[in-house]
Amino acid sequence: MVVTVLAAWLVASDTESRRGKGFWVFLLSNVLWVAWGWHTGAYALIGLQFCLAAMNIRGAKKTEEASAEQPAGS
Repeated sequence: MVVTVLAAWLVASDTESRRGKGFWVFLLSNVLWVAWGWHTGAYALIGLQFCLAAMNIRGAKKTEEASAEQPAGS
């Protein structure tokens, strides 16, 4: 849970590099939640984490694309 909260804090940052790191931390939290869900037999939690991971990947890709479109020095 702490990793997920840290990821949310990073993604909400004004600093572009922190936002990028936040998506990776979110993916780490997804892996940790899947491990917990597997251990406890919480298969709905596992399904949710796969959906959230897909949204995190989409967000990271969109952030990267937006960053690439900005002219240097902006």
